[in-house]
Amino acid sequence: MKSVVIQRPNEISLANMDFPEPGPGQLMIQVMASGICGTDLHIYRGEYMGKYPVIPGHEFSGVVASVGSQVSRFQAGDRVAVEPNIACDNCVHCLNNRQNFCVNWQAIGVTLPGGMEEYVLVPEKAAFSIGDLPFEHGAFMEPLSCVVHGIERTNIDMADHVAILGAGPIGCLMLQMARLQGAAHITVMESNPGRADLALQLGADRVLHNMDDMQTDHYDVVIDATGAIPVMNRTIDFVRKGGTVLLFGVPPSGRTLELEGFKIFQKGLKILSSFTSVRNSFQAVGLLQSGQIQVGSLISHHLPLEDMPHALELIESRDPVVKKVLVHPNS
Repeated sequence: MKSVVIQRPNEISLANMDFPEPGPGQLMIQVMASGICGTDLHIYRGEYMGKYPVIPGHEFSGVVASVGSQVSRFQAGDRVAVEPNIACDNCVHCLNNRQNFCVNWQAIGVTLPGGMEEYVLVPEKAAFSIGDLPFEHGAFMEPLSCVVHGIERTNIDMADHVAILGAGPIGCLMLQMARLQGAAHITVMESNPGRADLALQLGADRVLHNMDDMQTDHYDVVIDATGAIPVMNRTIDFVRKGGTVLLFGVPPSGRTLELEGFKIFQKGLKILSSFTSVRNSFQAVGLLQSGQIQVGSLISHHLPLEDMPHALELIESRDPVVKKVLVHPNS
């Protein structure tokens, strides 16, 4: 079968791999849609905790092709999406419901083979039924589960004023989730005109194109969805006294933020981060199936597996038309 392999940072190739066979408790999934996000780009650039060589792809859905022994919840033909974070369920973090910080953490597409191949093996516990949800939408289960976890941490209250910095696919999911949580007014800051227009279509009350146009000391909750260090540095300027900042976007490893300590102290701020998700995949599937979260307009490109290098170039390009890029290994 065909697989995309990142051999080492900045080196990617299409390889012929042995066809996998599921072991006890495993599913073999025929991958139908696999999304690319900024984390994949960080792994490719050597800026994230990838294990090389690695088959990337942690946002994907597909069809159960076969099951190993001891599998009880699924059978061949079932349509599923995959939660990539694999916890041991028996360390100090797992036993305190902090599975995202598992001491023995593994992740499909990061440390284990991922969805940028025709077939992939996953533990049964990592699969979630998507019913008749389109595969393209099911591939959003993972990023949406992370967004749900991040929004839960902010404790957005009814009638809050929220600012979201960045209107890429993650920012647009944040926008919709903040509205569901009861935000009365949502301002989005996005310089890319295509993404700015999309944020308006998805219900943003106001879209600004420059951080200098943002109100200072105003918002109850400020969310960074860019992972860009200069943007993250400005978050504490926009939040009101006693407000909350969520640093959600993934920055490059090894880079340092510059936040004014006295300003954080004087404003009494709550500054949060959010790493992956904690049992939020079931919620994410429910939100997608109910239609409360819309993802169709977030997809801009559908590409075959062999175009994975081009897909990464698209993500980096900042082209206004580029949003979520989906790869279809079995197209």
